[in-house]
Amino acid sequence: MNAEIVASTIGGTATAPPSKSYTHRAILAAGSVDGTTRIDHPLVSADTRATVRAVVAFGGTVEEHDDTLEITGFGRPATPDDVIDCANSGTTIRLTTATAALADGLTVLTGDESLRARPQGPLLDAIESLGGRAESTRADGKAPLVVGGSIEGGSVSIPGDVSSQFVSALLLAGARTNNGIEIVLETPLKSAPYVEITREVLSSFGIETERTTSGFAVAGDQPFDADGRYRVPGDFSSASYLLAAGALAADESLEISGLYPSAQGDSAIVEHLERMGADISWERETGTITVASGPLSGGEIDVGDTPDLLPTLAVSGAVADGDTRLVNAEHVRYKETDRVSAMADELEKLGASVTERPDSLTIHGDESTLRGARVDGRNDHRIVMALSVAGLVAEGTTTVIGAEHVDVSFPGFFDVLADLGVGVTLD
Repeated sequence: MNAEIVASTIGGTATAPPSKSYTHRAILAAGSVDGTTRIDHPLVSADTRATVRAVVAFGGTVEEHDDTLEITGFGRPATPDDVIDCANSGTTIRLTTATAALADGLTVLTGDESLRARPQGPLLDAIESLGGRAESTRADGKAPLVVGGSIEGGSVSIPGDVSSQFVSALLLAGARTNNGIEIVLETPLKSAPYVEITREVLSSFGIETERTTSGFAVAGDQPFDADGRYRVPGDFSSASYLLAAGALAADESLEISGLYPSAQGDSAIVEHLERMGADISWERETGTITVASGPLSGGEIDVGDTPDLLPTLAVSGAVADGDTRLVNAEHVRYKETDRVSAMADELEKLGASVTERPDSLTIHGDESTLRGARVDGRNDHRIVMALSVAGLVAEGTTTVIGAEHVDVSFPGFFDVLADLGVGVTLD
């Protein structure tokens, strides 16, 4: 499916979708409960359905009702009857790989072509060092994976600059081991706020974790229990596209609700847009952010802890005065696609001037004039949404290929844009 976006001004109100990161973790944590947990306001999307499949494969049950998931946990995972298909969800395969190491038998995990290209080696090495079995069927550190245990816990060293999801996976599994897990980081941690999200969710389920001088630790034999209920907060990653749309194309104002303070690193989008000159304010007590368009200026932004913001910030930089330099970005290349290269190539099709380096992307706003073009979303939900925002300020019509991939994290994205006044056609 393709989306045709006509240059538009926007306004009105919208509600941020539920957080994908919190939903993944809450589903798996609820799966570890010896009992039933109701998850309110979850994101039900292609990615989170993959985590639901994993919970069911491990022996849990999941019932979907209006804006809720009712999950009866597996407690300690059983050996699945079949392969776990993680589809395009990197979060699912990484979090459930560590959980699979708690089972007595072997679990096979795989996904689509994009997922099978993403690195899993450090997590496999960590599981093996803890006494489990963890192999890549192609011996390249990538899915399909074969994982088994059952691990008892212990101390493990792992790099912090490949994916924070490895750390999150070990913390989630560690509470169910006999001895707990101590994680020693071999290199500085990238995307650190996502580990704090994991720790926040675990705390809501009664699990204590700690940050140590060398990394993180979680004690073993801790029971998961959220007193029967957990509510998912709004998602700043998804809301970033709406906030950027407001900063670029809201003549009066755009109001986004459901965005309260949390461990989400991507709440930094508010500060980044403000520093660029956007008319933006955040009422934290009410969870409401108001934004309007105005002249933007570039600058240097470190995306080391917020890799999912790179596409949004790249689009914002294309209409800002001066250069917008997105640095510390090498790990952004190991997502659903190489997002640094993807944004460089697709923004150039729209008329932007960019400079791509191994660990940075610079957008030269003074040399950029956006015009409608046919651009490729690269089968990546974040690239699709970012390019759609660019279409709001590109002269004429922009066609974004692969619009259906927004279902991964923001299924109603194009409906929301239409409600805000955007001329959008899906075909």
